[in-house]
Amino acid sequence: MGKRQSRPWIVSDELWALVEPLLPKPGPKLVEGRPRVPDRQALCGILFVLHTGIQWEFLPQELGFGSGMTCRRRLAAWNEAGVWDQLHVLLLKKLRSAKKLDWSRAVIDSSHVRAARKGPKSGPSPVDRARPGSKHHVVTDAQGIPLAVSLTGGNRNDVTQLLPLLDKIPPVAGAVGRPRHRPDTLLADRGYDHDKYRRLLWQRGIRPVIARRGQPHDSSLGIFRYVVERTIAWLHGFRRLRIRWERRDDIHEAFLGLAACLITYRHVQRLC
Repeated sequence: MGKRQSRPWIVSDELWALVEPLLPKPGPKLVEGRPRVPDRQALCGILFVLHTGIQWEFLPQELGFGSGMTCRRRLAAWNEAGVWDQLHVLLLKKLRSAKKLDWSRAVIDSSHVRAARKGPKSGPSPVDRARPGSKHHVVTDAQGIPLAVSLTGGNRNDVTQLLPLLDKIPPVAGAVGRPRHRPDTLLADRGYDHDKYRRLLWQRGIRPVIARRGQPHDSSLGIFRYVVERTIAWLHGFRRLRIRWERRDDIHEAFLGLAACLITYRHVQRLC
C-alpha cells in the first residue's frame, strides 16, 4: 500500500479535490459568533481522531482543526448526507475505468471488536457474554479492494449478513455497458456454510465457494481468501476502529465508511 505517511491526517490536494464537491453546503449563520471552521480543516481533525484513536474532547487545539465536538458534528452531518458512500462509488469508478477492479471473485468475512459502551448495533461478545461488542463485515474484490462494509452487533451470525452486504455493493460504472455490482464468484469461510444461501447466490448469478463444516480444511481456499483478512487488518490499522468507543452507531459507521474510502483511495493512487 505504499510508504506510511508521517502525518496521514493531512488532507492532500488530490483527495480534497474529490471530497470537496460532495460536501453539503452549510446553511446561513443565524447568530453571530466564531467563524465557521473550514471543512478541509475539520476533515483533518476527523482523520486525526480516526488514525490516532484519541477522544474527541482531547483533540489538540494547537493543530488548528477546530474542537473535537465541531469535528464530530461535521462527521455525523457528512455521513447523513451520504458523502462517504458517494466518495466510495467515485473511487471504485476510477478503478473500473482503469480496468483495475477484479469482479471475477469477491471475498467476504467479518471481525469482532469490543464495544466500550452498550448502544445500537452492539451485542454480547461470542467469547465473553458479559462484554458488549460489534462486528465489522467486509466484502472485497479479488485484490482486497473494499466493495462494501457494514456494522452489526457482536452476536449477529455472519451468514445473516451475506445478502445484505452484497446488496450494499454499489453499481459501479466506468466501462462500456451497464454499471456492475455483482461478482462472478463469492468466497467465504465456514461461518457462511448454509445451503439456503448457496441457492440464493446461484439465483443471483453468483457462484458460491464456501467451506463446509466437518470437512477437511482446504488450504487452496485460503490462498484467495487472505485478501479480505488483509483488508480487515488495514481497517483496524486505524486505531479508532480497533475498539468501538461511540455509543451512537452512526458515528462508528461513519468512521468505518471513511476508512474504507481511504483504503480504496490508496489503491487508486497505486493502480491508476
